[in-house]
Amino acid sequence: MSFNDDVFEVVRLIPNGRVTSYGAIAKYLGDARASRRIGWALNKSFTVNPSVPAHRVVNRLGMLSGALHFPPARSMAQELENEGIIVKEGQVVELDRLFWDPMTEL
Repeated sequence: MSFNDDVFEVVRLIPNGRVTSYGAIAKYLGDARASRRIGWALNKSFTVNPSVPAHRVVNRLGMLSGALHFPPARSMAQELENEGIIVKEGQVVELDRLFWDPMTEL
């Protein structure tokens, strides 16, 4: 299994209505400094089957830092809002309550 496949598998486990960070996924996969690699992997996830809910991955502050990489027909903020997550000025509201940490949840 490739690094990208490992990332996709973890992201598929994030529950609907919850978010995690690039860093939390990197730490879970054994390289806490690989946050940027997580983002690169997710940038390749839009055509993967089964689908990868990349919209559930935000930066450590809850900012939708990957939003610019989403296909034009898919809005990261809209996908989060469709799951009941409030996004204000490009940032997840109540990040502490919604944060899903794979280190403790899996």
